[in-house]
Order: sequence, then structure tokens, then C-alpha cells
Amino acid sequence: MANSVSFIMLLSLLAFAPLCLCQTEGNLSPNYYNNSCPNVEQIVRSILIRALLLDYRIPASILRLHFHDCFATGCDASLLLDNSESIVSEKESGPNANSARGFDVIDEIKTALERECPQTVSCADILALAAKVSVVIAGGPSWEVLYGRRDSLNASISASNNNIPAPTNTFQTIRTLFQNQGLNLTDLVALSGAHTIGYARCTSFRQRLYNQSGDGTSDPSLDQNYATLLRTRCPRSGGDQNLFPLDFLTPLIFDNRYYKNLLVNKGLLNSDQVLFTMNQESQQIVRLFAQRNDLFFQQFAQSMIKMGNISPLTGSNGEIRRNCRRVNSS
Repeated sequence: MANSVSFIMLLSLLAFAPLCLCQTEGNLSPNYYNNSCPNVEQIVRSILIRALLLDYRIPASILRLHFHDCFATGCDASLLLDNSESIVSEKESGPNANSARGFDVIDEIKTALERECPQTVSCADILALAAKVSVVIAGGPSWEVLYGRRDSLNASISASNNNIPAPTNTFQTIRTLFQNQGLNLTDLVALSGAHTIGYARCTSFRQRLYNQSGDGTSDPSLDQNYATLLRTRCPRSGGDQNLFPLDFLTPLIFDNRYYKNLLVNKGLLNSDQVLFTMNQESQQIVRLFAQRNDLFFQQFAQSMIKMGNISPLTGSNGEIRRNCRRVNSS
């Protein structure tokens, strides 16, 4: 009975949550570029649609860049900085090396915006907006992006290594990393739904197939027919870079199929499946989102706004980079 009551309470909270935060949050505002660069969203959208036609993985890749940037040192575009004499790039961290992609698309957006409104739109705001547009063009929800972030003058490979959840993490580790960013359990489950699009490498889940607990056995929470299928292209050794859809049924469409897969033990990554198997409260949220695509969309939008407000640089802090890959003084 208690579980039913808590489930109904959760449903009520999500059902009556406002769809978008239209007011200013912190020092960020949805109206920040109304006068200085009014065409910013149209420019970003046109470039992303063109990029999608050339590379079907782009929406998921851009969304992931925003997530990995915010979780390192805040939403400050530190991830976009290349190596230099004074900077060790976050692109070389464990979560990003050989997997983070889409930087060339961000470069194209920045070049176009510099032509339209020079040194006005920050790279950090470009990431936030590009993430929203990527979700929308994949069929997902829209939200009002808050602007006014400035760009960092440095990067932190240690923060990137330590703050971003890994696909092999335990439930409690993932929950703690989200809590450290001011994100609660509902945010964790909703934002994990970004895995309704995109792909993962064999190296990200191999342990589930062959050695989940260090004893040479597979993960018992993984559907065994699904595991057999995965083994055909993810052997014990080799094939490290082979790609697999995070949602094996609709990998290019932003929908709630991700949660339905978790219900039948077909989450690809350990970090996905533990949301259903390791915590009763998160399991209830998974069930809710699996039943109600509209509530998933609503909460995902809210949680993206919240994530985009992680430690932004505003005012006179940081700078507006002319090139997202390097600081202006270089």
C-alpha cells in the first residue's frame, strides 16, 4: 500500500510541475540575446539539421557534450578547449577520450554566430542551446533555454575524470555524483533518459556480458537473449570500438522506449539498468516514465534547465571566446 501511495504522490508532483522555467534563474535569462543576437536559435537549428543529414549520431553527441561539460566544472564550455601550453584538455579524460564527438559542429555554429553577432554568444550558451535543439529535432521535448553563461579560461581534466558518471558505476555512486551537482533522484532518472538516443562502445558494457562481479559470470539483471545478441559483436577481447544502440528499438527517436527497455532488463549499460534494479524509489520513477511519455518529456525539460544552471560563469567572470577551442589571449 505504501508503494502505491508514493507512486501516486510522484505522479501528482510531476503532473502539476510547470512545463518551463520562464523566469530568470540565478543570473541567467531566456531573453539575454533578444536584442544582441535575436536569430541565435534559428542559426543553431539550421546548422544542426544540416549536420544531422550527414551524421545520424549528431543529436546524441551534442547532448552528451553539454552533459559532460556541465558535470566537470560547471556549464562553462571548458570541455571545448584544446590542449595548449597552459591547458590540459578535458577531451583527454576517461569519459571523453575516443568517444566525445561533435566538436566540429559546435565550431561551425560558433563561426556562423561570430559572423552574425561578433563576440556576443558564449560557447557555453551554444552548448546549452544546441543540446535543446538536438533533442527537439530527434522528436523530444522543447524548453526555454536560459542564457548568459560566459566561457571558462581553463579546463580541468581531473574534474572531468572524477565528476562524470561512468557506465560501470554503482547506483549509489551515480546518485552521489548527481547530488554533488545539486540534482536529485528524479533529475537522475529523467536525465538518464537521454540514452533513448545514441550509441555506446563495446568497452562500455563488456563486463556485463562476461565478468560483472569479478567471478567470470554475466550480469544476472541482463536479459540473457539480449546478452547473447550483444556477444555476437562484443567478444571477450577485440571489437572495443564496435557501436551498439543504447535503445535497441528506436535509437534515433527521442521517446520513452529507454524506460520500457529497463522494465524487461534490456538496458545496455550497467548505469542504466541499476535505475530499475537497485533502488525502489528510482524504480517507481522508471515505471512512471515508461507509462507516461508526456511526463518523461516534461520532467526531462525541467531537469535540463536545472542541469544547465550548474555553476555558470556570469557577469565579469570568464569571457566570450571568439573560438571555442581556445581562450582569447592565446
